[in-house]
Amino acid sequence: MSPRLSLALESGLELSEPLSVLLPGTDHDLSALPRTAEVVQPFKPFHDHFAAQGFSVTAASDKPCHDAIVFLPRAKALARALVQQACARASGTVVVDGAKTDGVDSLLRDIRKRVSVEGPIAKAHGKIFWFESDAAAFADWAAPERQQVDGFRTAPGVFSADGIDPASELLLTALPDKLGRSVADLGAGWGFLSARLQSNARIETLHLVEADHTALSCARFNVQDPRAHFHWADALTWKAPEPVDTVVMNPPFHTSRSADPGLGQGFIAAAARNLTRAGQLWMVANRHLPYETALSEAFGAVEEVAGDNRFKVFHASRPRR
Repeated sequence: MSPRLSLALESGLELSEPLSVLLPGTDHDLSALPRTAEVVQPFKPFHDHFAAQGFSVTAASDKPCHDAIVFLPRAKALARALVQQACARASGTVVVDGAKTDGVDSLLRDIRKRVSVEGPIAKAHGKIFWFESDAAAFADWAAPERQQVDGFRTAPGVFSADGIDPASELLLTALPDKLGRSVADLGAGWGFLSARLQSNARIETLHLVEADHTALSCARFNVQDPRAHFHWADALTWKAPEPVDTVVMNPPFHTSRSADPGLGQGFIAAAARNLTRAGQLWMVANRHLPYETALSEAFGAVEEVAGDNRFKVFHASRPRR
């Protein structure tokens, strides 16, 4: 079990079912919890991880529960929204577990101003604490029903929630009009690139592939086009129904605070795998990320076609099989 949660249970914390567990990561060991516990995890790879362990997993939930455990995300707005959701759903105890790097100390101070807290217990560079659910005390922490950026719907915690990502804007300016009949947007997020591609009448099929269910829900609102197909899937393992003519992408490069170039390299391999023999990749990345070797291994022709001191845009063609 997660070390802090284990200590809390040994220290007298009692959990009752129905139990809801919000946003655990794959580094959280939930093996001591009953498999009847509901795990709420919108990120597809993590969702599948806990489903494989036998838990009942859902991307979102508003079902009432007795107790709830909140594992803190990095985004402050999302962390507050999760606490509010837990209090709105739970009739008993709400447990909060988080690392210092995820802002647990700041959140603990804010919660103490509103309710009486038990614990906290410090362990492994983080803290866990708990309190009796009080929906009214945290009503103002609720996520906005419609968060928007320049007319696009976003949500707390999704990538680029507060503004259009400049790397995606740079990629958009580099795209040619002729992209082929079928296009895939890998790691589509809330749909900025695909929303702009709607104006391209040459495109007949547009696949939006996104692992974050919350972001994909926003994309469904932002891209209301009959040519669009939405896939809640891990782009690293997604397989197109038929090979596509073009892949566009601004791939993520971390699932935690540490950069992981292997993630973007996996996106490159996935792009090559899903393209036709004459297919092409248009990709933007942070300039410091070492993607050139992966691109050359996956494609017969690679060219940096645009960029600035922060980002670089690649065009790659002739995917290798």
